[in-house]
Amino acid sequence: MGPLSYSGAMGRCMTRNLLAPPLLQPALRTTHLSFRGRLLAIPAEKGPLFKIGCKFRTSQDNKSRQVDKKIVIPDKAPSVSEDGDGDKGIDSKLQKSSGIPYLGFLKKGSRKVLAVLSNLPLAIGEMFTIAGLMALGTVIDQGEAPAYYFEKYPEDNPVFGFFTWKWVLALGFDHMYSSPIFLGMLALLAASLMACTYTTQIPLVRVARRWSFLHSADPIRKLEFADSLPKAAVQDLGVILSGAGYEVFSKGPSLYAFKGLASRFAPIGVHLAMLLIMGGATLTAAGSFRGSVTVPQGLNFVVGDVLGPSGFLSTPTEAFNTEVHVNQFYMDYYDTGEVSQFHSDLSLFDLDGKEIMRKMISVNDPLRYGGITIYQTDWSISALQVVKDGEGPFNLAMAPLQLSGDKKLFGTFLPLGDPNSSDVKGISMLARDLQSVVLYDQEGKFAGIRRPNSKLPIEIDGVKIVIEDAIGSTGLDLKTDPGVPIVYAGFGALMLTTCISFLSHSQVWALQDGTAVVVGGKSNRAKIEFSNEMDRLLNNVPEIVSFNDSTQGMSSQSETTNITFPE
Repeated sequence: MGPLSYSGAMGRCMTRNLLAPPLLQPALRTTHLSFRGRLLAIPAEKGPLFKIGCKFRTSQDNKSRQVDKKIVIPDKAPSVSEDGDGDKGIDSKLQKSSGIPYLGFLKKGSRKVLAVLSNLPLAIGEMFTIAGLMALGTVIDQGEAPAYYFEKYPEDNPVFGFFTWKWVLALGFDHMYSSPIFLGMLALLAASLMACTYTTQIPLVRVARRWSFLHSADPIRKLEFADSLPKAAVQDLGVILSGAGYEVFSKGPSLYAFKGLASRFAPIGVHLAMLLIMGGATLTAAGSFRGSVTVPQGLNFVVGDVLGPSGFLSTPTEAFNTEVHVNQFYMDYYDTGEVSQFHSDLSLFDLDGKEIMRKMISVNDPLRYGGITIYQTDWSISALQVVKDGEGPFNLAMAPLQLSGDKKLFGTFLPLGDPNSSDVKGISMLARDLQSVVLYDQEGKFAGIRRPNSKLPIEIDGVKIVIEDAIGSTGLDLKTDPGVPIVYAGFGALMLTTCISFLSHSQVWALQDGTAVVVGGKSNRAKIEFSNEMDRLLNNVPEIVSFNDSTQGMSSQSETTNITFPE
């Protein structure tokens, strides 16, 4: 018997240690296990150390290489637990080699989520829901105290039979535009827009940017527009299309041209613009400050004392330390005496008391500084300066009186006699604006009218009174809108991309088929205009005419190619 040999599927192994078979056979009993083309020898008893050389041959490489391996035969076979550990090791290697577990499941799940979010009916439903919430926020007064909603939407008389103050406060409808429901719907719509952009619009742009040549006339004839030009050259067609604004590409007898590729990017731009608008609106709703104040002429206030946060993203700035001083307040009037406009002369001071800005504001002409906007929104009368019997002037505070409608009325009282008496009588003064003051005596009878600053005295119940001045108060609204620039940018981009989306993306294919040129094309918009344009362009393609020129002594077989342009 010759030397010991092993045969495997991947190669041939021969022992280099020439041992006699009688000595080897009783000492080694092997069990052959094949795994991935390798030969494993598991000894049953203790045996000697062998050095085995393996020569591998492959179909791709005729060269042979010598690989030396050492196999150590242990004293006894491994235990069952060790075999199990070995199997686990192999399984773990298989798992590592096969990639990350559940990766395929995650990819499949993400595709399903994207398909659901990019569903058009879902996006339309989200927009209608947001529009409904905005309309509801317009109907329900925002930012009022809970007691206001208790009275407005009582439980004993619910609106529509079920809507009470509990719905308003529980769902956050008293601050609709920063409520979790409204912000959640904005986030869901933003996710739908991004999913649609990723799954639909970006692939369409990638396809539109590819240069696709058609090498057969049959596909061209099946396009929306198709025509054939006998005795024409595809190169001449390319020149005509290039002059009409097309991007032209040619390869051999094939031609491809397009124009209006920007319209394919327009839907992506529209989606990005909508994301900007929603992002800016969310930043304004959740990160702004708001406040209102009524300040008499000549007094001042600190901006930070008036402004209050409206959301969880609200962060104060250095401008909140600014002091505002009301230098002057006055009103303009119509010929009928009604108030037409009111103005406030405001000065801004820093912490060191230095004036950093001054402006006269009015309705629709606010003051802006450091991200803070101060609006002129209201007015009132704070006090009357009165001289009594040559003494004074005294400041009599004016109080607003309840009237039906939008008319304003302010009043004050000048006591006569003992002010500590339980039955105090005096002179009543009423004013609708800063133009005039109406006076009544102790019995409530009309005593006269005086204009402030007129210096004209009036005697009532033995008391001489002069109305020196009527001090007005300016009503100011202060707010910060950090998202306004983003919203404006979003609306600008939305208008631009919407206009671009109306452009047509036109594509033209042509093929030189012998002496004829087969032309076809399509457009995503204005299909009739595209057909008319193609007819006009094809009429300008020069025709190649072949004729015999006998006048120049040429034979009847010689031909000259001449290019003639149609009229």
